[in-house]
Amino acid sequence: MQVPLPVVLTLVLALAAPVAAHHSFSAEFDGNAPITLKGKLSKMEWVNPHGWLHIDVVEADGKVVTWAVETGATNALMRRGLRQADFPLGSEVVVKGFKAKNGSPSANGSSVTFADGRNFFLGATEGPQK
Repeated sequence: MQVPLPVVLTLVLALAAPVAAHHSFSAEFDGNAPITLKGKLSKMEWVNPHGWLHIDVVEADGKVVTWAVETGATNALMRRGLRQADFPLGSEVVVKGFKAKNGSPSANGSSVTFADGRNFFLGATEGPQK
């Protein structure tokens, strides 16, 4: 029995999409460009394959820039005991991580510290390879 070409193409594309959606650290982030961001948590995307923290950072000139910080997958964060409720919007946070290679205000997060001293490992990916 021959399978029609459109069916074959659809299956190939459907199977390839999850592979294309994931990336390695070095493809998007610079392990030689560490960054520390201080600001207010404006949004939390509790999604897979990686979560995202959005942080409003006030620059020296007073301009607010919203940074997108990639976190680990939600299931990985949950295995560490974290829940979405651990990230209340409006919280003052300090995030450490690595800048995106493309110059956009985005980073791969390694840790987040809240004003009350709580510190969480974000480990979005394998991190910089040295």
